Formats: sequence, structure tokens, C-alpha cells
Amino acid sequence: MRPRTSPLSRRRLLGLGAATAAGAALSACGGPAPQKGGGGDASLRLLTPIFDRADGQKLLTSLLADFKKDHPGVSVQVDYTEYGKLNEKLATSIVGGQPYDVMLMGVGWIPPFVEKGVLADLGTSQSELDRLYNPRVVQPGVYEGKTYARPILLDTRMGIYRKDILADAGIDAPPKDLTELKEMAKELTVREGGKLTRAGVDILSNDLRQTYLPVMWAHGADLFTDGKPVFDSAEAVDALQWMVDIIRTEKIEDYGFTQKGAVVAPLVQGRAAMMVGHNDMWRQVSESAPELIAEDKIAGFMLNQQRPALFQGGTLATLSAKTRYPDQAKSLVEFLSGEKVSPQAAEQRGNIPAVLSAADSDYVRSNKLVSFAVDNLDHAFSEGGVPTWLEIREEFKPALESALLGKSSPADALRGLAEKAEAIIAKGA
Repeated sequence: MRPRTSPLSRRRLLGLGAATAAGAALSACGGPAPQKGGGGDASLRLLTPIFDRADGQKLLTSLLADFKKDHPGVSVQVDYTEYGKLNEKLATSIVGGQPYDVMLMGVGWIPPFVEKGVLADLGTSQSELDRLYNPRVVQPGVYEGKTYARPILLDTRMGIYRKDILADAGIDAPPKDLTELKEMAKELTVREGGKLTRAGVDILSNDLRQTYLPVMWAHGADLFTDGKPVFDSAEAVDALQWMVDIIRTEKIEDYGFTQKGAVVAPLVQGRAAMMVGHNDMWRQVSESAPELIAEDKIAGFMLNQQRPALFQGGTLATLSAKTRYPDQAKSLVEFLSGEKVSPQAAEQRGNIPAVLSAADSDYVRSNKLVSFAVDNLDHAFSEGGVPTWLEIREEFKPALESALLGKSSPADALRGLAEKAEAIIAKGA
């Protein structure tokens, strides 16, 4: 076991080095014996990055009251956080010897936490999962053939366009592939006196990694093969070159055109004709420019080149390997990822219910970006796949920015990124 140092750095939290030491220490100490029996008394601790707003907390309180009706001896203490602080919260609780019983975490997080002995196998049958979820939704919770997490809600990244802006240019359909998207975006870009007033496509309002990945998958590339990074392949380089062309060659969008932390995206303002964005854009439009929804001016389209691709993130429910109450905690995991909670959790976040039964709900069909994602989940891809993913993903933004700012070629940027990833994987082995 590597010696621990203090204080914990952000990188070590990302890499879960602290969790490794904590897991070993907890195993050595033994701790209280697990309590069996799903109907017995238990006091569970739940960590959640969703339900964190006031309306969400009110909803979760109501939902947990329903859970308690079937589990009268079980109490649930909720710790609310946000995704930006979730990893640190998790690692700190593990290092402190007080891990949560049930933890909600993101797509890509399961292998890192499984490798550190943090998560318990849920022992869920494939038939049960197939009944509840689309197989693509289940995959992020499965690692080495075992199910460690069940999905609650999804969030996706897709192409989004303004029907009215395209129609004014005589275009009656969204682009069929990324080649056409770039050509169409050139036509839709507007500059006045050299100043950009409308981007043909906005690729900067979304997180850069989460914009690049669906473009990369659409080009036919992948993140890892047999645990080795392959995001410097020829197809991956072509994907990054496509983004570089948008910014540097065709001048379709300028760096700085989007405003960091802006409440309203350029697409909503009419300052962009199309974008690669989050399905939550529907909620932003409904709050800032509801007339665009009333007049049916917003719609989604698939990013496609060698294959159609949709970025799929989301929130998963997991069970602690250190819980004293495995049966009761597992019941809470199943409740939170079940047909009662998933649709309501998704709606309060403006996201996509994980359960199949909600696919035709009024909420899904009234939200055109959510329904577009639901209809295209068969083409969804998720990030992650290796135990060191949480550390590797931090290296994407500087590499992508280096290419977009012209400091390095797409090939050099991705080659350097892959080399860093290989070093991180080797260090974590």
C-alpha cells in the first residue's frame, strides 16, 4: 500500500489514491458487522448531487416518505451536494472512515470506485435490468460483468438547431452528417464589418470534452480498446480537425463569442443557428424565450459521420461495500432507480428518465429535446471505461484548447493526451 500524504490534493481525490488507503484501513479495522434483513431497522446515509435545489429537496423528502412506508424501520439521512463537489465529498467520507451507504454518482465513475473497493456488486439479474432500462443505459453501471450501479436519470449532448433561422436561409432540414453541418454552418454564419454576429454552429457553449466526444464517436473513433487509450486514432484526429475548422479555418465561431457563465446561450438569443448542446437547453429556452417553443422553432438532430452518435451522461445509484445495512441500502438503490422515482427525478432536473416505462410520458413527449434523446438512445455512447478515467478526463480540456487556439495540431494535441493517459493508467496499475 502506498503511504498517504496530507493534505489531500484535488488530483489525488480525482485519482482516488486516498480512497485506496482508506479502503485498506477500513478492511483492516473490520468495523461493525453488516446487518442482514431487508425489513430490519437501519439508519442509512445518502449522498446525492441531484435533488439539491429547494424544489428537488422537497420532492426527495416526499419520495423518501413513500420508501419508509414499505421500510418502516429505515431512516435516511440525506447529504445534498453538487456534481462539482461530489468526488471530493465521496473521497473525504471514505478517508474519514464514514462512507455513505448509498451514493449517487456519474457515468464513467463506476470503474474507478469499484477498483478501490468502494462499491458493492448489486447482484441484479440481466432480465430485471432489461425489463426496466434500455441496454445502453445499463452499460455504464456494469464493470467486468457485474452490476455496481443502476441508472436514475440521463443527460445527453446532441445537435440542436433553430428551425426559423434555417428556414429563412431556405434550408428545410437539419444536416444529415458533420460534413453537411460544416457547410451549412458556413452559409448561416453572419459577420458585420468583420465582427461575428451569428455563428453558424456554436461548439463552445458546451463543455469542450462533452462536445468533442460525440463528434469523435460520430467519426467512428473510441476512447479505449482493451484498456488502452485510442483517442489519438486517425478518426479521432479527424474529429478534432472538424472542430478546429469551425473555429480557425472557416471562422464559423470565434473563441470568446460565448460568454462564460452566461444564463442564455447564443442559440436562444438568435446569435447561433445551431449548436452542440445539452438536452437541458429546452428548459433554458422555456424560461428565457418560451415563444420559441410555442412556435416550434427548436429541435434536435443527430451528430453523424461514420455512425450516428449521442453523448450519454447521467446519474447512477450505487451501494457502498462498507455499509452496515446491505439489504436495506440495496432496497434504497432499487427504489431510487425505479419506476416511481426516475421519472420525477428527471423532470425536476429537465433530464431524461432512465426507465423505459417513462418513454411515452407527458413530460418526455412535451420536451422535444428529451424525447429526441429517448428515441435515439440506441446510438448513445458513454465516457469512461478505465479505473483512472476521473483523472484522465481532466487532461482533455487543455489538449482540445491547444488545438482550437492553434498552439498545436490536432494530431499532436491528441498524441500528447494519449501519452498522458497512458502514464496515468500505468501509475494507477
